[in-house]
Amino acid sequence: MSSADTTRSTSPTGFDEAAIRAQFPVLTDEHGSEVVYLDSGASAQKPAAVIDRMATFAAHHYANIHRGVYGLAQDADAAYEGGRRAAARFVNADPRGTIFTKNVTEALNLVARSWGEENLGPGDQIVLTELEHHANLVPWQVVAQKTGAELVWVTVQRDGSLDLSPLHEALAGGRVKMVACAHVSNVLGTILPVAEIIEAAHAAGALVTVDGAQAVPHMPVDVAELGADFYGWTAHKLYGPSGIGILHGRREVLEEMPPFLVGGDMISVVTKEGATWAPVPTKFEAGTPPIIEAAGLTAAIEFLDGIGMDAVREHGLEITRYALERLREVDDIWLYGPERAEHRGPLVAFSLDYAHPHDISEVLARRGICVRAGQHCAEPLNRAMGVSATTRASFAVHTTKADIDALVDGLGEVARIFR
Repeated sequence: MSSADTTRSTSPTGFDEAAIRAQFPVLTDEHGSEVVYLDSGASAQKPAAVIDRMATFAAHHYANIHRGVYGLAQDADAAYEGGRRAAARFVNADPRGTIFTKNVTEALNLVARSWGEENLGPGDQIVLTELEHHANLVPWQVVAQKTGAELVWVTVQRDGSLDLSPLHEALAGGRVKMVACAHVSNVLGTILPVAEIIEAAHAAGALVTVDGAQAVPHMPVDVAELGADFYGWTAHKLYGPSGIGILHGRREVLEEMPPFLVGGDMISVVTKEGATWAPVPTKFEAGTPPIIEAAGLTAAIEFLDGIGMDAVREHGLEITRYALERLREVDDIWLYGPERAEHRGPLVAFSLDYAHPHDISEVLARRGICVRAGQHCAEPLNRAMGVSATTRASFAVHTTKADIDALVDGLGEVARIFR
């Protein structure tokens, strides 16, 4: 992927915990004292700057894009394309290969459908890991069924790391066309060796699709340096709005791919006999796109720029270390994923011998503690771990050690009820 603007905000500018928490209305309104939000891995809360930016844009600047020369339309164009440039700059990607979708699931489906159905056939191989969210798994299953391609699985080990030998063996066989992997596991928190995976895949002539949904909000990510052929992420986990996802792709690959959806705005010429397509990225953005959401995405990126992504990562490490330390004090608890916080994103999945994750979640909810219970859209991973479900606590820039203490205290109540 070609390099773009490298002026990214990664240097810490100071991490003021109280000031950051004060920017989240849900934590400071009349119900704020009751909310311990530990579910940012599912969707992050929104700071006031994002809420205000979207409300102001909707009230005073909204129009459809690419369709008008009047002032409101020009405002909308500027907000939408400004969001694209901000998203690309944030991860050092090429804005000309940056596509807006409705979420990262759609972004990954776009790759599987538009690239996969055109480039895969019987005997070709797609390498997946057991860590994948269904969004980066099921689309490839469907494409394999349609094209006759085969799936090769990279297995997860007990410590949450991957055994990469199936990947290297498959690449040596010369039939791998695509490797699809998460950057950070949404269940175990494992930070995958994506640079190593990409280098090995490219050496064997394969492309790589990376699901960055759990990485981009929590650590500096440089898409150009990684060299991923496709890299997807989403705004709603980045303290931005739902309804807008981001796909970065190599332009030369995108230009050869057919559109995923067709209709308005993504065309060049339409006749009764057929149609031709607009250039990338517009070719992949059919219909009215998430315009207000693009304005909100820019505000979310500016919010994180004000903190600095190095500081965001350091805070995530501190909270994750503390969470692992405190949770290890709980009797009869199972913690899943890497032992060291340095090998994780900011989340912890766990189970208790004596209580189902849904019961744990219910008890915690009564105390205002928001966690996620279930399989976390990763059923093959749960089977590989030998569990039916887990409880997951996932952290954010507003998470404090007091939040972790509240979680552990809540697990004490779970023990009193169910043991």
